[in-house]
Order: sequence, then C-alpha cells, then structure tokens
Amino acid sequence: MRSFTYERAADARAAVAAASRDGAKFISGGTNLLDLMKLDIERPSHLVDISRLPLRGIEELPDGGLRIGAQAANSEVAADTAVRTRYPVLSEALVSGASGQLRNKASTGGNLLQRTRCPYFYDTAAGCNKRDPGSGCSAIGGFNRVHAVLGAGDSCIATHPSDMAVALAALDAEIELLTADQAVRRVAVTRFYRLPGDTPHIETVLGPGELITAVVLPPPPPGRQRYRKVRDRASYEFALVSVAAVVSADRGTIGEARVALGGVAHKPWRSAEAEAALTGRPATTDTYRAAAEAAMRDAVGRGHNDFKIDLARRTLCRTLAQVAGPAEEAG
Repeated sequence: MRSFTYERAADARAAVAAASRDGAKFISGGTNLLDLMKLDIERPSHLVDISRLPLRGIEELPDGGLRIGAQAANSEVAADTAVRTRYPVLSEALVSGASGQLRNKASTGGNLLQRTRCPYFYDTAAGCNKRDPGSGCSAIGGFNRVHAVLGAGDSCIATHPSDMAVALAALDAEIELLTADQAVRRVAVTRFYRLPGDTPHIETVLGPGELITAVVLPPPPPGRQRYRKVRDRASYEFALVSVAAVVSADRGTIGEARVALGGVAHKPWRSAEAEAALTGRPATTDTYRAAAEAAMRDAVGRGHNDFKIDLARRTLCRTLAQVAGPAEEAG
C-alpha cells in the first residue's frame, strides 16, 4: 500500500471541499477501497473520512417516500421496518449481498460506488481499460464467465457488482449529491452509472469532490416486489444474474411492470423492453417468456458467458411468475 494522508471531515461541506483536491478520495466503511489500495489498484494520496458524518438516518418523506442517509449501513437499511414492508425488493437485495459482517460495515453510498469484481481488474499484470486506460481488455478472449452480456463493448465487458443498485433502479430511486460548489442535486439511479464506451474507467456521473448524501425513494409502486439472485454458491457471492421485479396485476392482466437486471451489464440494467412487453398483457407464461426475450434481445455472449443469456431469461420468467401470478405463487 502506498503512503497517503488522512483527515476526518467535520461536516459534509468540509468533506466536499477536502475531496476536491487532486488525488483525494472519500472513505467510509472501506470494505472495497482498502482492498484495492492494498493491491495498488486505487492510489489515493489523501483520504477524507466521512464515516462519522450525520448521514445515517432513514426518514419518511411527506409524499410517502423514504430518504436513506448515505452513511446508513446495509444491515440497518435491510432491517428497517419501512423498507421491509414498503420496499421489500430492496431489503431482499441487501440481505443477498456479502456477509452479515460486511453488511454491518458497508455504507449505502459505498455500496453504490463499489468497483467491479472482474478478475482482470484485480490482476495488475493483465490488460484492463478500467484500471489502466488504453491497456486493453483481457476479459475479451479470456475467461469471461462472469462478464457482461448487455451494454458492453470492445473496451470493457465488466459487470457492476451491487445488488442494492439493481433494486433501486427498479424502484425509480434517486441519488442525492452535494456538489463541489456546495449545491444539492439529484440523479436517477438509472442515469448515475455510465456504460463503458471508450472510457470504462469513468463509471459514474459524479463530478470532482461530489459526495453522495442520501438515496431518495419515491412512494412505493403498486404491486408485488421480488429480488431473485442466481449465484455459484448460496452466500457471500456476487450475482451471475439477478432480477428486481415490481408488477401490479388485476384479474389476470398486468397493469404496471418494472424490471431491472443485475450481473449482466456495466450498470444495473433497467429493461424498458421487458416492461413494454408486460404492460397490459395477460399474466401468463407466454407473456413472461415474451418479456424475457425482449429483455435479452440485444445480449451478446463472449464464449464462457453465453449461458448467462438463457439464465437471465429463465430467472426473469420465474421472478415474474411469482410477482404477477396468483397469490399462492408469490412465496
């Protein structure tokens, strides 16, 4: 690990000012950043500790929504009564991520900003445009079983690891930011992350020094919610494919549907194509299959990850059957 300087921010505005300097990074729980520093992948010259800022609260909003402070631990959010009863897809996503010990330490803001777990990103001897722009992508033509099938390109086929972000995308959540000029702005989760294009090392729309202060959830959408995660082992593993689905149905007809996929793209993947194929259609297996085909129509496999395309279709169909089917199928 390289040497660095450290300061503990007194308040959010001071944190933003401190992090605006070259080479500075925020640190909260540190569950991802410290590992990357030890591996010489992240090389901050200055760390700004925001772990003790008063940003942990979970509060109800006048419109019926919820505001989750960026310092709220993943375990706190997952266990919160309002989250469990009104946004169960978010609670399910959080519980499916990492271990209990890590969820106790990981913050909401840090979860959103965690880096990819692509093995070539972690291997400093391999070419990785995300870690070292212009060095190539070793995953293309390499062992790419866990890599992206949607939204990727020739510069990068890494996936985003967050379960929470997938659920937030399905819930139309927004991320509240404090900017370098001390203004507050909000960005939809679906717009917060960038596709790789020619700059895979630029992963979000965050400006220099910008601080995530909260996640804002709108009032709960109608219908049932479910997060389903498929992984190689039952605990402490990242998703091969995951689905966050929110569907309302009346008398066998789907009224509104929201579908987001994880483990398949550089960002949580909200599928407008699947939602269009579901809305106004009968809640039947044929409809779910049509939605799954629409969701994966533009998917491209790279060899080892070809199986993900069919796995995503099947996972989506299964999840839709649970949230759109009769009550006895909702378990």
